[in-house]
Amino acid sequence: MGSLPIFTSSSLLCLALVVILTLVSPSCSTWRHALDSHQDGFRITLKHVDSGGNFTKFERLKRAMKRGRHRLQRLSAFALEAKDSQVKSPVYPGSGEFLMKLAIGTPPVSYAGILDTGSDLIWTQCKPCQQCFDQPTPIFDPKKSSSFSKVSCSSKLCEALPVSSCKDGCEYLYSYGDDSSTQGVLASETFTFDKVAIPEVGFGCGEDNEGSGFSQGAGLVGLGRGPLSLVSQLGEAKFSYCLSSIDETKTSTLLIGSQVSVNSPNGGGEIKTTPLIQNPSQPSFYYLSLEGITVGDTNLPIKESTFALHEDGTGGLIIDSGTTITYLEESAFDLVKKEFISQTKLPVDNSGSTGLDLCFVLPSGATDVEVPKLVLHFNGADLDLPGENYMIADSSMGLVCLAMGGSSGMSILGNVQQQNMLVVHDLAKETISFVPTKCDQL
Repeated sequence: MGSLPIFTSSSLLCLALVVILTLVSPSCSTWRHALDSHQDGFRITLKHVDSGGNFTKFERLKRAMKRGRHRLQRLSAFALEAKDSQVKSPVYPGSGEFLMKLAIGTPPVSYAGILDTGSDLIWTQCKPCQQCFDQPTPIFDPKKSSSFSKVSCSSKLCEALPVSSCKDGCEYLYSYGDDSSTQGVLASETFTFDKVAIPEVGFGCGEDNEGSGFSQGAGLVGLGRGPLSLVSQLGEAKFSYCLSSIDETKTSTLLIGSQVSVNSPNGGGEIKTTPLIQNPSQPSFYYLSLEGITVGDTNLPIKESTFALHEDGTGGLIIDSGTTITYLEESAFDLVKKEFISQTKLPVDNSGSTGLDLCFVLPSGATDVEVPKLVLHFNGADLDLPGENYMIADSSMGLVCLAMGGSSGMSILGNVQQQNMLVVHDLAKETISFVPTKCDQL
């Protein structure tokens, strides 16, 4: 059993990646040259989408879970539709929990985009806007940028779009489910990251953008595995993020390029590495092989096929920065829930006030709580999670809850379970590594 501190209501679950990019004029003629001139790659500070909202811990958690459930539905729908050859407009998950503020154009103009490891396209709202949602920064005007140009219909980026047409340049439609979508022209622009200006980055200049889940920013920054994503366009073999614990006063970090290292900078724990799995039906997602789960000393009797990736592209488990809690296939989650009830010596709370499936009533005046250990057994890596990465406690509500839920089909490793770990994506070696790290000190 591990000791779990009681978090005060100010230590909210920070689930959004905000990237703050310095506005600097471009100085290189090619993006590869720009990266080569900045040997350390670049680092971007991340911030949760609900930061500054003055929410209690569970208010923030409930807001994030609502977005997470919509995202889970979109991800699951996307996986199911991918096996249907008649589907002409794939539905991507969209939304996310971390914003990425970056600079675009010449002269550079800043905007905040939602970081999304579940999709590829980089896009922002553009003038003239036929249909645009409210955003916190001015809408990008391509006419005011000297480095803006439309992408040719014969380009590889245009060919990589799931849906496109060729009229006034390469026109795209990218759908996110729940009637959310972005539509516009694929263009090329200078993007600025941590004082590094990178010309000729392909992005969607969205003139018709509809639906929910985007209003925290001004678009999305895709970090998936497909050719349209930021990491693919930069040609970088590694990127990582480090998400701080649920205290919104602490920062999180995104690292791209040579700054990424599979070393434990300050956490001192053992590094765990597991292979990535390819799903031809879902090439953008980061699939992992989850082979079992241990609660306390009990290795749960989960069927071997429960988390398997099926031949039709359904099932499996993805790791995702944009989903809050972990969702396990229903039969496995039921076993986890049952074992936690059996091993946790606290009364179960049946009020449903938090929106989580399993909560316990805290003892009056408690300063810490004993909870069962939780180990996720991935292929080649037993991930022994700290208590705060799966149990969320709030002394003001008198509750401690399991930050997990059930799903049908696809399973997702959420960002609560990833907090205070440097999560290294090595796309050359096709691995993901978990490095224990104090993310606010990285």
